[in-house]
Amino acid sequence: MDGIVVTGRGVVSPVATGVEAFFDALLGMQGGISEDGIAPCAEFDPETTMTPKEARRTDRFAQLAIDAAHQAAAEADLPNGVDPRRIGVIVGTGVGGLTTLQAECKTWLEEGDRAVSPLFVPMMMPNAAAGQIAMRLGLHGPGFSIASACSTGAHSIGEAARMIQRGEVDAMIAGGTEAALVGLCLAAFRRMGALSRVGESRPFDTRRDGFVMGEGSAILVLEREEHARARGAQIFARVTGYGASNDAFHITQPEENGRGAIEAMTDALADADLAPSDVGYVNAHGTSTPINDRVETIALRKVFSDDGPPVSSCKGAVGHTLGAAGAIEALACVEALRRGALPPTLGLEDIDPECEADHIAGAPREAPDVKVALSNSFAFGGQNATLVLEAA
Repeated sequence: MDGIVVTGRGVVSPVATGVEAFFDALLGMQGGISEDGIAPCAEFDPETTMTPKEARRTDRFAQLAIDAAHQAAAEADLPNGVDPRRIGVIVGTGVGGLTTLQAECKTWLEEGDRAVSPLFVPMMMPNAAAGQIAMRLGLHGPGFSIASACSTGAHSIGEAARMIQRGEVDAMIAGGTEAALVGLCLAAFRRMGALSRVGESRPFDTRRDGFVMGEGSAILVLEREEHARARGAQIFARVTGYGASNDAFHITQPEENGRGAIEAMTDALADADLAPSDVGYVNAHGTSTPINDRVETIALRKVFSDDGPPVSSCKGAVGHTLGAAGAIEALACVEALRRGALPPTLGLEDIDPECEADHIAGAPREAPDVKVALSNSFAFGGQNATLVLEAA
């Protein structure tokens, strides 16, 4: 895959809103996990981009995406002067409008049919974020939502890049969003045994005991390079590789030998026409669950051998943002390439011998020569996505 560039960036995260503040926070080892063991976007105010009425009629997962999309589109100066039929939107979510779903179910059970909001469906449906973004920006190209749990954000960016590659569009608004910090969802993950019992996210650490749920959204503007250069847009990075695979093994656990993860990474590198030795940084899926981190390490060793590139996970800082994670982590790769600095894994202090790698821990690492970064996303359902990003 070549000729596809990043010309716009937007993010709302538990550590900061806006790209510069977000990456500064990662490099500064600022954590967004609260004493309650969740990672909310505590400072987010939807009324910075929406009217109070619009905000009341929009679920939080879409509010987060709208804010991030406005940031990205403004930076890319789109759709100014560009045919809106040639700009599409793919913004995915793992679970959609759970805040609305939980509230309306409670209302219905307690008060009956006539108490249910007529806005229930348009607020909670998973494609609401993509639809709202298209409406607000006036975009008439292809638009839809992808749902592949924790790989959603990466799949959205990868599939958007493919649409540009096929010539179907000139630019895409692509990313992921999630706002699932509601009692029902937290109880479900807790009952599953996926959440940390002590409310700490420690990817690859001996003390890791599960993930911490976060919320957020990240959006990238992807564009055909010729198109971006013709209109004088700034280019921040390139998307050069995308690999997707399916474990077909278990609905929540990865295959112990890492087969699906290995295939996603090797396919993405082949798509980028790169060798493993070309990669200068891996942003791991790194959830802080015992099995995921161990299996991802097995896969990294298989792809990169024992002398692999530096590795870190954003989830120590922002928690696991489910459908937004892949997009937030792709954005972290864009900034690592652009600034020549690699963020550390917050919470990683005692590396598990079964997770040995060149981990970035304790402090960020200067990497002025890094040119290629790889971002992993592995989901419940066994659906995997890897992106390769290169410096502009």
